[in-house]
Amino acid sequence: MSKTFFVCFFFFLSSCVTTKQKSQPMTFDWQAHRGGRGIFPENTIPAMLHAVDLGVTTLEMDAMITKDKQVILSHDPYFNPDITTKPDGSFLSAQEEKKLVIYQMPYEEISRFDVGMKVHPKFPQQKKMKAVKPRLADLIDSVETYTTSGKLPAKFYNIETKSKASTDNLYHPVPAEFVELLVQVIRTKGIESRTIIQSFDVRTLQYLHQKYPSIKTAFLVEGVGSLQNQLSKLGFTPTIYSPEFRLVNQQLINDCKKIGMQIIPWTVNEVSKMKELKEWGVDGIITDYPNLAF
Repeated sequence: MSKTFFVCFFFFLSSCVTTKQKSQPMTFDWQAHRGGRGIFPENTIPAMLHAVDLGVTTLEMDAMITKDKQVILSHDPYFNPDITTKPDGSFLSAQEEKKLVIYQMPYEEISRFDVGMKVHPKFPQQKKMKAVKPRLADLIDSVETYTTSGKLPAKFYNIETKSKASTDNLYHPVPAEFVELLVQVIRTKGIESRTIIQSFDVRTLQYLHQKYPSIKTAFLVEGVGSLQNQLSKLGFTPTIYSPEFRLVNQQLINDCKKIGMQIIPWTVNEVSKMKELKEWGVDGIITDYPNLAF
């Protein structure tokens, strides 16, 4: 591909950048991955409140949809045996996990399972406590009340839609319904200007960009593929380009900045790498250990 085409391509993308980027955090954006799962149970209210205490800019989380159309926090489409205790007090086995699909369970049933009393084997420092998968609405209420009462800075919410074409209507609704349910909660709670919706699924971001262009988007990227090819696949310039941190180099950072797009890599858990990426000029970092942020 010619150098002339590449330059023209970036000029075209630059023209697509919207003014919504102006509402991004003005400081370096430290994001607590799943609330900081290295130290607290992932995607839970206690984790998010602890991340607030640590002073992060943004609370990063995953969203799934229940059978009764509730938006809840969950990374997996079913209960993970690494962290789940059943209502009878016994631990969930690997053989049982895929029988408990979030999208096929009402929230009242989901709320009876504990996801904090069994410490994740990959995160031995994680605090052991009773915790459930919360509704997004309840999480937002808790954080907003906590920051307001404590006179703390308002936080941003980075919410990932966990979806892919092969599991539409099995593990989650189709992108349009998923986004509509998510946006309904965001708008009801009045946090639209402080919300980022992120996804690996370009369909989610494309629908959001077309229907709700004022909401910030983050394109999650892993594996091979140039910036040019990734953005061509997406079809527009997102607010944030969010690659797996091993994909980041100085050239990628420079190219993102040329088109006015922020770059925030995931998931960075070593202080030396955090420092290096920050020195290179990334706009933020997503980490399991927000207590290590500097």
